[in-house]
Amino acid sequence: MDILHNSFKKALKEGKPQIGLWLGLCSPYSAELVAGAGFDWLLIDGEHAPNNVQTILAQLQAVAPYASQPVVRPPWNDPVIIKQLLDVGAQTLLLPMVQNAEQAEQAVRATRYPPAGIRGVGSALARASRWNRIPNYLARANDEICVIVQVETKEAIKNLPEILKVSGVDGVFIGPADLSADMGFSGNPNHPEVKAVIEKAITQIREAGIAPGILMAAPDVAKHYLQLGALFVAVGVDTTLLARGAETLATQFGKNISEDTPKTPSVY
Repeated sequence: MDILHNSFKKALKEGKPQIGLWLGLCSPYSAELVAGAGFDWLLIDGEHAPNNVQTILAQLQAVAPYASQPVVRPPWNDPVIIKQLLDVGAQTLLLPMVQNAEQAEQAVRATRYPPAGIRGVGSALARASRWNRIPNYLARANDEICVIVQVETKEAIKNLPEILKVSGVDGVFIGPADLSADMGFSGNPNHPEVKAVIEKAITQIREAGIAPGILMAAPDVAKHYLQLGALFVAVGVDTTLLARGAETLATQFGKNISEDTPKTPSVY
């Protein structure tokens, strides 16, 4: 088996919809548990979950034997963190808060070895190359990295046409939570005005030959975005599944959440 081959990137290029699950529990045990559930991809979140390079590495190792493909979100579009995540074996990165073409170009360059980019050459120390056991790793690695940039503000949506022209961007992920907040509808990514912006963006992205993606836990809305052309859609979050499932089970036995607990609407 060619472990360098990025099947997630290949599926996006071929236009095959990929269904995913968000991972925020920061546990290799729970990551492996859901890796066998049948999802095409699993997002290991380093932006809003308390992950670091070592916990992300442990989750990459846990899901490696399974068909589900890992996607890693760093805390920021930072070349230093990107370098570390690539070296521990991440091949697909979801980079948050990309606002314009310049930042998208920076993201791509951070994932490429010179002369195409600025990724530091340290393959002898890297799990990514299996410590230089993968033949021709340095020559082949650039082509197998999948770069997904996240647009989640009004500014990013305005600059979307220029972002889509950046060579090396494989996908554009629409962040519905931040986008809805920036538009004045915090906690309501399904507001008609937000949905209209998302629908237009999905169409723009597909027409540019790039893969659109989104996180949407409402099944009917997720299916709607898939029908519009979204190619990678996360349809749930592990923390939400655990929290709501536990609450539902407790309620069945008369153990309700304290009335003092704020009933804040959840985005996901």
